[in-house]
Amino acid sequence: MSLKVLVIGSEGQIGTELCSELEKRNDIILYRADIRIQTDRERRLYCLDATDKGSVEQLIKEHQINEVYLMAALLSAKSEENPSLAWHLNMNSLLHLLDIARQGRFQKLFWPSSIAVFGPDSPKVTTPQNCVINPTTVYGISKRSGEFWCDYYFRKYGVDVRSIRFPGLISHATEPGGGTTDYSVAMIKEAVSKGRYTCYLKSDTILPMLFMPDAVKATLAIMDAPKSSITVRTSYNLGGFETSPELIARSIRRFIPEFELDYSLDFRQKIAESWPQSINDEAAVNDWGFGVEYDLDLTVQEMIRAVE
Repeated sequence: MSLKVLVIGSEGQIGTELCSELEKRNDIILYRADIRIQTDRERRLYCLDATDKGSVEQLIKEHQINEVYLMAALLSAKSEENPSLAWHLNMNSLLHLLDIARQGRFQKLFWPSSIAVFGPDSPKVTTPQNCVINPTTVYGISKRSGEFWCDYYFRKYGVDVRSIRFPGLISHATEPGGGTTDYSVAMIKEAVSKGRYTCYLKSDTILPMLFMPDAVKATLAIMDAPKSSITVRTSYNLGGFETSPELIARSIRRFIPEFELDYSLDFRQKIAESWPQSINDEAAVNDWGFGVEYDLDLTVQEMIRAVE
């Protein structure tokens, strides 16, 4: 019997490539929902506001959905520009689905968190799974609050909700969506199209990054894992490779030697400085076998090949 899977936020940075992988699975019937698409029932596409609980519940009930991936969110930089919208979207969409799952409407929920939950008080190097976590951004506050809600609904009601703290994500499938680490995507794309880029972070600002194929692989791995193997019900740390604007530029110059990089810093520098430089993801490795395939150079190589 096929598994009925709903991806909310299907047209976003993660959702786009996640849906591409889910569509390859013969045992899955995929339903895609996003506020930016038109409903097409034959193609199982639905225009949906993730904060409209009634519409979300109706879609899940109508199609007898088994698993939901909630990928709709307002990212870090955009959240600072509109805090009330960020809280509304990032929190209410999650709380609605947790309530619907508690009622037994579907069996399993994936919700992405972020390294934005960490703040200036957290260890910067090999940041552990459990440590002091005092986020100082709207995005980080919403994600940390969401982690607590996930853990609460699991302990109180047995809701099987699973989560990952993603580092910066690099992808060519969609345009950057307003995140602090989006410079990495923009830099590679503009290196190809213009031969130069102006970065809003300092040259030596180190942050953990992950190429989207590895992020999607991790998402599917945690959802495929037996329930008994999930020991973290807030959100799992996830690492990748550590990089900076200057290191990405050096990698780009392996393929585009004439690439020029300059700088014009903005408010995102302060956000980046509050985040970890590297992540301890031993729990994800041990519990459901997370592993990275792409390092910085492989990521840059694949990105350049894809956008040329």
